[in-house]
Order: sequence, then structure tokens, then C-alpha cells
Amino acid sequence: MRYALLVSPSTNRVYAQSASSLAMAELAVVSEQVLDGALHDIVQQTFGSVDYVTFEAPALSDLARSWLSNLAATFALFRVEGHAFAPLDLTRWDKLDSDLVSIQKYAGKTNEAFTKLLLNVTLAASAFKAERRALSVLDPLCGRGTTLNQALTYGFHATGVELDQQDFDAYALFIQRWVKDKRLKHEAVQGRVKGHPKLDLRFGVDKARYKAGDVSRLSFVSADTHAVAEVFQPRSFDLIVTDAPYGVQHGAHAPGGAARSRKPLELLESVVPIWRAALRPGGAIGIAWNTLVARRAELSQILIKNALEVCDSAAYRSFEHRVDSSIQRDLIVARAP
Repeated sequence: MRYALLVSPSTNRVYAQSASSLAMAELAVVSEQVLDGALHDIVQQTFGSVDYVTFEAPALSDLARSWLSNLAATFALFRVEGHAFAPLDLTRWDKLDSDLVSIQKYAGKTNEAFTKLLLNVTLAASAFKAERRALSVLDPLCGRGTTLNQALTYGFHATGVELDQQDFDAYALFIQRWVKDKRLKHEAVQGRVKGHPKLDLRFGVDKARYKAGDVSRLSFVSADTHAVAEVFQPRSFDLIVTDAPYGVQHGAHAPGGAARSRKPLELLESVVPIWRAALRPGGAIGIAWNTLVARRAELSQILIKNALEVCDSAAYRSFEHRVDSSIQRDLIVARAP
């Protein structure tokens, strides 16, 4: 059977130019990592002046339909029957309203569609790809929380670490206001851990679930990413998903209070061992980075040196795309044995 995926429209013109190629790459990863290679002949086709990504597959299993419904690019999914399209029902993983990931607007924000894609392909590489439990996700360079919001939307538990106090304050204010506006039963506690400001937030999608202990948890710490080891227990997270510094306006302090580094290789050399210790067996790390300031081979060596298995298939090598004149973005994913 042949299927057609209608790609979600993007408000970002530059990202929209890459949307179809990124959708094809994401489909290829899901086919390879989750569906035992069930999807074939993944191409872009135009029907009635509208672009679709199409592919061949057997009748879709529940697992396949679940993953295809939640690709970052999926707007609608059809079964192609001759010259007709038969729409298929989507089974979304979302537990929260979509405005959680879309409402924030600020300079330097990662496109939320790409954040969802990065989380998806990292999950696909993990041992937890077929599980629908509340996984634990860490973004150790989380900025104003785009990754945290996407993780919470999926019903996952989210943890973020961010050095910039303004970003910490802005996100802490936003997320508390959001759960209040949605009238979600919640409890927010602001305090300190190992001397670092921290927000702990627990909430339920409804009062009955909250009362029964069925809650989502957010932990947000204002600290340098090197503090992950002192703030969290080893093997605390199923997935680690983050943007490395792009070498433009992002960075992190090196150990010992050295000046902020905008060189991702220097930063990753020092922090990947810390992140690796925080990852559970079977977990995976997904990192987005700017190829204009670091080569894939160099990032791969850092990950391999820390006993991580890099996903290096053609599918995982197909995500590079232009963000602006100074950022050519790609992603790399590695799993913990």
C-alpha cells in the first residue's frame, strides 16, 4: 500500500524550505529503528499543487500508526487508493494543549518542530521506543524550555538545567502561569539545591488524576551544565536532548569559572562524561549543533569515547539544514548500551 503524509505548515519560511526533506529523514529513522524497515520508497510527490511525502508499507500496525501520527511533520496521513486519498485517524501522544510549545516567542528560540523531531529520533534510538510510560527527559542546556515543553506535552517528566538567570526566571514564570491559565491542578515549589535556584512543579491533566498521583513532573535548575552530576543522581534519565552552543549567541561556562565558551567541542569534551553518567542503560542522547563550527566526526569521537553507540546510518545523516547564514544545523544521536 502507498501512503501520503501532508507536512505541517511552518510559520518559519526558512524551516519550511527544509520541512519535506526533514520529514523524509524522520520517516527513514522511524522505519529503521522502530518498524524493522517496513517503510519503503520514501519520496516527495506533488498532488494538486500540494507537496506530500509518500511511502510504501504493509497495512499499518498499531505501533506504526502511533509513530506516524506523532512525527514532527505530520499534519495529516492518507492511504493512497488510485487517484483518491483516504484520510486515516491519527493517534496523538499529546496530553496537553499545543500552545505549550508554540506560545513562547523570543530571540534565539529553537523551532518547536525541530525540537519535536530531535526528541522523536532520540526516543527511536533508545530501548524505550515501544513504551508508553512517562519517560524522564533531561535538557542540560535548556534555555527557556522548548525541549521541556515538548516532553511535558508527551506526558514525560522533564528536567532542565540553564545557566542564564534571566532565562531561568522567564521560563519559571511562564510555566507557572501556563498551568494556572489552563486550570490544571498543580503544586509549585521554588527553592535551592546544592546552592542553585530550583523550581519543582507537579501537575495533573485533571483533578482526579492528580489526586490519584498520576502527575507530570518538571524540575528546572539554574546552574551550569557541569552541575548535573552534583544536582542529580547517576542514571536518572531515559533521554537527554539538547542544542549544543551554535557558536553565535549561546555558550556555557567551563569548569572553574572560566570564561563562557562558544566552542561546542570544548564544551562537549568536558560535559558528555557528566551527561553520560546521568543516562540510564538503554537511554539515548540527541544533540543538535552547528556544522559550521564543528564536524560530525569530532562529535562522534567524543560520544564514542564515553561508551556511547553513535547512530550513523544514512537516515541519521540526512537531517542537515540551513537555519540562517551563520548556522547550518544537524543532529547526532547516540545510545547507551
